[in-house]
Amino acid sequence: MSHLSQRITGLDYARALAIFGMILVNYKIAMQAEEGGAPWLRAFAGLFEGRASALFVVLAGIGVSFMTAKIRTSRNKELIRQTRNSLYRRATFLFLAGMFLLAIGWSADILHYYAVFLLVASVLITLSDNKILGLFVSFLFASQLFLLLFDYSKGWSMNFHEYTDFWTFTGFFRNLLFNGFHPIFPWLCFFLIGLWIGRKGWLSQGKRLKVLLFASVGTIIFELISLLLIKWISPVLDHEAATYLFTTKPMPPTMLYVLSGTCSALAVLVISLYLADKFANSFLTKAMIATGQLSLSHYIGHVIIGLGFLEALGYMENGSLSFAIVYGCGYFVLAFLFSFFWRRWMTRGPVELIMRKFC
Repeated sequence: MSHLSQRITGLDYARALAIFGMILVNYKIAMQAEEGGAPWLRAFAGLFEGRASALFVVLAGIGVSFMTAKIRTSRNKELIRQTRNSLYRRATFLFLAGMFLLAIGWSADILHYYAVFLLVASVLITLSDNKILGLFVSFLFASQLFLLLFDYSKGWSMNFHEYTDFWTFTGFFRNLLFNGFHPIFPWLCFFLIGLWIGRKGWLSQGKRLKVLLFASVGTIIFELISLLLIKWISPVLDHEAATYLFTTKPMPPTMLYVLSGTCSALAVLVISLYLADKFANSFLTKAMIATGQLSLSHYIGHVIIGLGFLEALGYMENGSLSFAIVYGCGYFVLAFLFSFFWRRWMTRGPVELIMRKFC
């Protein structure tokens, strides 16, 4: 298997891990199980908050960088036009899919944000690496500044479970750009850094260990900086204000959250590359890769099928963290097995096949 093929299957492996984490976090949110549960269970669930979805977006950036590698080299105008049109169509499909999920009540959708990331990617195909990195830094600082200038809680209910004016023009764009679950400021940073990393060739076998080391150390450093800043600033402002500015939780998404989330995403990605390479012939690896290849189907399915089943039983907002975790793990196991057997006969997932017809 070529190094590029290994990297691509490694990305699929990591994408499966991202889907697993997103399922757990989303089920916890949907069942309103943020509070309660044993301390170790809360700690386990907390590991995935904002990290799984960050990994998902970083992978999207890396995937687009691989997709456009030859085009950047050739600078062929016709190929660039065709690729941009393909990205436009994918963005349109994902936006409509995301709006459908929002319309049926899934407020934590990521697909309509993802659509915007692809639109941005279509513009950045020929942009230099340095300019992409510059955009990353600009969006990072702008996002932190916006947290100071604007009211992050505007539009949200008291418990942050409902966005009260989402279906208005102002509310929709406020949510999209600033204070939704995955707002453009700063979530585009994850996509941009993925785009940049994919171009730099850091995922080759010879560089993985160094990337893993720096990413792991970086995660620890940014987490420590967050803890220390909150501790030192709390007496000056108050604990709530200090946490608001320097937390590494996804809401509000601070600069430190983006930096820590990027590092943890890279660490998980490199580990995934090692596992996909080392155990390439095992059932677990093949099924994980298949699950990652069906990630769009599983994302939509975990809302419509997984949560739809609970809604039909009248057991949605049960508030039990242990049930949310067990149910999420059970759903992922079924998705995992479905992916393995589906990929033995079909080249793409159910939703991926539909998207392929249009994109």
